[in-house]
Amino acid sequence: MIVKPTVGWIGVGRMGYELAKRLLDAGYDVAVYNRTRAKAESLIEYGATVVDRPVELAGRDIVFSMVAASNDLRQVMLEENGLLTDPSSAPRIVADASTVSVEISEEVRAAADARGVGFLATPVSGNPRVIAAGKLTVVASGPRAVFDETRPLLETWGRGVTYAGDGEVARIVKIAHNVFLGVVFQSLSEITVLAEKAGVRRQDFLEFVNDSVMGSVFSRYKTPALVNLDFTPTFTNVLLQKDFDLGLDAAHELGVVMPVASVVRYLVAQEVGNNNVDQDFASLILTVAEGSGLSLQPENADVSDGLEVS
Repeated sequence: MIVKPTVGWIGVGRMGYELAKRLLDAGYDVAVYNRTRAKAESLIEYGATVVDRPVELAGRDIVFSMVAASNDLRQVMLEENGLLTDPSSAPRIVADASTVSVEISEEVRAAADARGVGFLATPVSGNPRVIAAGKLTVVASGPRAVFDETRPLLETWGRGVTYAGDGEVARIVKIAHNVFLGVVFQSLSEITVLAEKAGVRRQDFLEFVNDSVMGSVFSRYKTPALVNLDFTPTFTNVLLQKDFDLGLDAAHELGVVMPVASVVRYLVAQEVGNNNVDQDFASLILTVAEGSGLSLQPENADVSDGLEVS
């Protein structure tokens, strides 16, 4: 009989909640910490236990974290009551699924290494509906042996797990991915507005795009938002701006020119400056339309996002 490792989980926002639940559904013993305890308590019905401080998870075999920003990762790992602050106890492995800077990840990795703790960067691509559909993807970096031990748990999250190499390279993969996401969506918004201003319904235009070689999982799952103007948040402009900044900082550090990404970052920052901070970033299409002299209306069409649960 194979004994499953005990699991700790830090951070149960929209994504963290769904990923922790996947581990619980797969039969893992999961203890959870969240800054707002009530959010963690919602996992109790699925078998989770709840703790009040990250350091209380130090006795777990593998601890995952998924927090909003770089400083949040430092706080839950290294500052008062952080996971790695108990001199007498530490997990075997820490795996962080957040989208954070390379510098903060290196700092946490060094602290983990000093304690003999294996550290993985394990950022993900998707949103809660992608997780529910079993289509989430994961990229990981760190010691290969640590990845091999952690892989069965990562595979509970979705359809693909990629090992990118040692160190922090998974951070760059995820940051590059999110910059691409923003650039692609801005372009998709512009061409959709172009088609509508010429007299084509958004539903019809996006049906054509999605069935063409230019269609993708991404274009399809953003189609309902674009057609029906439902901007219930899955990823906000605030988070997108953060990731553009991480990407452009990395580009500056590595000497890579990114003129298109720089322009889109400016457009996203304008949205944040105009207080468009709570809607999904798909609301960028409204600004494109306004600048084009077009007032968009919901089409109230029954269109699929391609994320039927598998």
